[in-house]
Amino acid sequence: MSMKENVDFVKDELNSEEKFLEGFVKVERFYKKFKALIIGLVAIVVIAVIAISVKNYNDEKNMIASNIAFDKVITNPKDKDALNTLKESNKKLYEVALYLQAKKSGEYPDTNIPYLKELSEYEKALTNKDVAKLGDLSMRNDFLLKEFAIFNKALFLANEGKYKEAKIALNLIQGSSKAYELSKLLQHYLLTK
Repeated sequence: MSMKENVDFVKDELNSEEKFLEGFVKVERFYKKFKALIIGLVAIVVIAVIAISVKNYNDEKNMIASNIAFDKVITNPKDKDALNTLKESNKKLYEVALYLQAKKSGEYPDTNIPYLKELSEYEKALTNKDVAKLGDLSMRNDFLLKEFAIFNKALFLANEGKYKEAKIALNLIQGSSKAYELSKLLQHYLLTK
C-alpha cells in the first residue's frame, strides 16, 4: 500500500468514527431533551403490562371459583356458601343457578339474562296456554324459540276451534325451521277442519 492509500484509509476510518460519534451525540441530546417523557412512557408500559397480567389472573381465579361454586349449587341447591361465592364472583352464573332452582320448584323466576328471561316467558305462556303472549314472543325477531312459539300458538288455537287463525299462524313457519315438520303435521290435521 502506498502512503496516499494509507492516508485515505485513515481518513475514511476517522470519518466513519466521527459520524458514529456524531450520531451518538444526537441520540444523547434527544434523550436529555425528552428524558422525562421517555421514562414516563416506559413506566406506563410496564405498569400497564403488570395491571393487565394481574387482572387476567384475577379473572381466571374468579372464573374457576365461580364454576366450582356453580357445580356445588347444582349438586346441592341448599349450599348457601356456594351461592354466596357465586353472587360475589359471577352475577350471571348466580342468576342461572337461581333460575334452575326456581324451575325445579315449578316457578318462573325473574332474571336479567335475556335468553333465560325469554325462555321463562315462553314456558309461562305454554303453561297458561296464553295465545296472546305466544303471539307477542313470536313477533320478536331475535327470540330464540320463535318458530316453536308460533307452532304452540297454532296448536292452542286449533284446540280452541280457531282453525283459520291456526292455519295462518302455521304459514309463518319457514321451511328451514326445526319446527317445520311439526307444523306440516298440524297443517295436515287442519286440512279437514
